[in-house]
Amino acid sequence: MMTVESLKAAGANVEEGLSRCLNKEDFYLKMVNMGLTNQNFQLLGPALEAKDFDRAFELCHSLKGVIGNLSLTPLYDLICQLTEMLRSKTDTDCTGLYCQIMTMQEKLLAL
Repeated sequence: MMTVESLKAAGANVEEGLSRCLNKEDFYLKMVNMGLTNQNFQLLGPALEAKDFDRAFELCHSLKGVIGNLSLTPLYDLICQLTEMLRSKTDTDCTGLYCQIMTMQEKLLAL
């Protein structure tokens, strides 16, 4: 079961995230679960495969906001890297970074 302590141990800035959720742990954990199960994670892969960089950028930028507000730092840092790659709209292979993002998402969900 995910806890504030397990998120902190995984590198999340829990104090910052909690402050955005009125310092209510149950509310914060609910928001973290909602953020980590955001459908944009699943939509991002197909957009990258199709080389639809505009769509992929929109999805990734949205995730950046959600995950950033929750202060899930390890995942946020990866999403920021991918967002900047996509912002350039170059034909870049984002597969490795996307895989890292999905692995981190799964790791956090498993807490």
